[in-house]
Amino acid sequence: MSDALSRIPVHDVRQVALAALPRSASSPLFERLRGAVGQVAMRAPDAEEGARWHTHTLGGVQRRFAQPITFTPYAAVQPCSARCGFCSENLRKADGSAAASRLRPAPGYFDGLARALHALRGVPLSWSLSGLETSDDADWMLRLLDVLATAEHSGVVVEERVLYSNGAGFAAPRGAQLRDALQAFGLSWLELSRHHPDGAINQAIMRFRPGVAIGEQAVFERTARQLADLVPVRLVCILQRGGVARPADVAAYLRWAQHCGAGTVVFREFSRLDDSYRDNATARYLHAQRVSMDELLAACLDDADVSRGWALDTLTEGYYFWNLRLRTASGLQVVFESADYGAMHQRHASGDVYKLVYFPDGQLCAGWEPGHDVLLDTRNEPVPDHAHHHAHHHA
Repeated sequence: MSDALSRIPVHDVRQVALAALPRSASSPLFERLRGAVGQVAMRAPDAEEGARWHTHTLGGVQRRFAQPITFTPYAAVQPCSARCGFCSENLRKADGSAAASRLRPAPGYFDGLARALHALRGVPLSWSLSGLETSDDADWMLRLLDVLATAEHSGVVVEERVLYSNGAGFAAPRGAQLRDALQAFGLSWLELSRHHPDGAINQAIMRFRPGVAIGEQAVFERTARQLADLVPVRLVCILQRGGVARPADVAAYLRWAQHCGAGTVVFREFSRLDDSYRDNATARYLHAQRVSMDELLAACLDDADVSRGWALDTLTEGYYFWNLRLRTASGLQVVFESADYGAMHQRHASGDVYKLVYFPDGQLCAGWEPGHDVLLDTRNEPVPDHAHHHAHHHA
């Protein structure tokens, strides 16, 4: 385990005061889990935990960076190959701020990225590759991996490398090239989204665009196994009505995930929204199709057939999420996860830095909103000598 990650305190669950846990955890289920698991990991540092903050001057301002912290180069070369009704990239803030998903990389995107990473040297990071679909444009993804690897070679300390993907690019003509590049990059694991083991039901949820091969069930299964031969694969299923919603659905998904070569399955609840979001189609979808993590997990634990052989492992409190990790009798790791955007916004408003996102417009921000909490605008930064790259132009 890397240094920053080993600094995450893991407590005997009986020693943690309930007040220390997030609001989303104050449920009867969480109380029940506290009695059943041996430990709780507190991933988000308290303001007073000096050893878990990294102080660094960025853009002439001294700031505190939570440890661990993830860096996301926000992928938005083109509209996503899927059109999931619940996609958080389609939520809109009531204050009318710009939507990241509408931005497209400027011609100097990769030069700016290299400058941002140079300015962060000394801050331990983890790569968290997401946004729209990173793999949809093979040239962009290969260039991105190259710039990140170059930053590591020039002194950026990186602890974990994770890609969040619907898999589309890996089933496209240059899929083998992308798979090999991920392995060479040293990916820690790949989070591969698939929301139902039945192809037609999954397509009703993910709505892949015409001609996107990964939408086909057999193509997805083959591609997942090819990826799993090269990097650890975690299948991610977002719980929802019409999808995985009942204990029997959970059991079926777990069986199917092993057939696809996954070592881990993550079941995620729709993020809980605060009142800062507009009432648009995505927000309405989240409201109408929500499946309660608490209720489903409790029902699974109460169903002897579904939970037979499950060994509950750890509760984790993140800076705006909590999760339960368990292992099935067949050795599959399973994570049930819940997130609260209201808690996330409170953390981001604290002045401390919990998240780093580099947007297509060249701004490095401490959160998911372009133009907000701007830490560095790379369009105004001088180019360090060793960071010259020839940028490809993406229309």
